[in-house]
Amino acid sequence: MNTRLRQWLANQKVTSRFHPSWILIAVGASLAIGLLMWLLSESVFRHERPSPAVSVLPASTQRLPASEQQLSPPANDSALPAAEIIRTVRLGRAIFTDTQTYAKAYVGNGLNCVNCHLDAGRKPDSAPLWAAYGLFPMFRDKNHKVNTYEDRLAGCFRFSMNGRAPAYGSKEFVALMSYSYWLASGAPLGTELAGRGYPKLPPPQQEPDLVRGKQIFDTQCAICHGADGQGTRVGTRYAFPPLWGPHSFNAGAGMTQIKNAAGFIKANMPLGQGNTLSDQQAWDVAKYMTSQPRPADPRLGRP
Repeated sequence: MNTRLRQWLANQKVTSRFHPSWILIAVGASLAIGLLMWLLSESVFRHERPSPAVSVLPASTQRLPASEQQLSPPANDSALPAAEIIRTVRLGRAIFTDTQTYAKAYVGNGLNCVNCHLDAGRKPDSAPLWAAYGLFPMFRDKNHKVNTYEDRLAGCFRFSMNGRAPAYGSKEFVALMSYSYWLASGAPLGTELAGRGYPKLPPPQQEPDLVRGKQIFDTQCAICHGADGQGTRVGTRYAFPPLWGPHSFNAGAGMTQIKNAAGFIKANMPLGQGNTLSDQQAWDVAKYMTSQPRPADPRLGRP
């Protein structure tokens, strides 16, 4: 503390006179506290806001991102249709992020939709819903026919969730389609948006190798997914999903294609550290993961 400040404080102690400077100190302290509280609240709310899909849309299609405020219930009953839409979108988000609870009857493994479509289906390069919704109807080589978006969702339940699809028009499908529509609001129809699906990596310089892949898995992946790839449980639920075995996606899922697995791994893994592995490492660990045993493709004989 410098000499002048010490003298000023000592003077305040030995006199009972009112000092105008007291007002300045009180006001300054109040402003400082208020600023600190504002900065803290901004930090919390910014963390809780959804990541905007707008950042990956072409400049000509910039839009306001779907926000939590848009899912607030209307203030009066005259807005009941809007309230019902909001409830349906919220249910879709709940099914998507916690499929084990909200659509358990249709799931045959330990996964949730969000395990492959990160950030509640919003993250670019992890098959975000906002980039997929506007491309349907679409002809798909997988089943050699034109698919609706509902057909696409049915395939996810059948293959990625190793289960069975809800009935078309069911509350589950209506909710999931409503949530997808909400995320895609303002995006152009029939346009291949940047960030759709998983990145397409260039061909590997070396043939993908199981031995190298296991080494990468052991050092980069096992800490979350377990040394045996069976995931990490907290209680009865998976905190990190199984990558193979009876509780993972089946052999008909798109993630069993090494090109899809490599693109997803490169862009998103280890979780929160995407694009830290080299392309070759992504190919190698994808080779290792997709070579492991898992439930059979239901198209090959399972009822």
